[in-house]
Amino acid sequence: MANPKRPTDANQRAKLVVDIATGEAEADQLDEPLTPAERGHLGGIKGGKARAKALTSKDRAEQASKAAKARWSRDV
Repeated sequence: MANPKRPTDANQRAKLVVDIATGEAEADQLDEPLTPAERGHLGGIKGGKARAKALTSKDRAEQASKAAKARWSRDV
């Protein structure tokens, strides 16, 4: 089994460690399932790489040119 996801908040992680040490929680137990926002974030991370891999060099060049124009045309 893969390593379960642990809480990123230090207080929640500390509580989980204490719960595991006292036997109140299983070491391989997930605290709670992913929320729809967390699942969407994970999909977004994967999606950007997949989209970039599918682009042709011409498409990448057009997007880079458009981004550079937008970046340099801003009034600061």
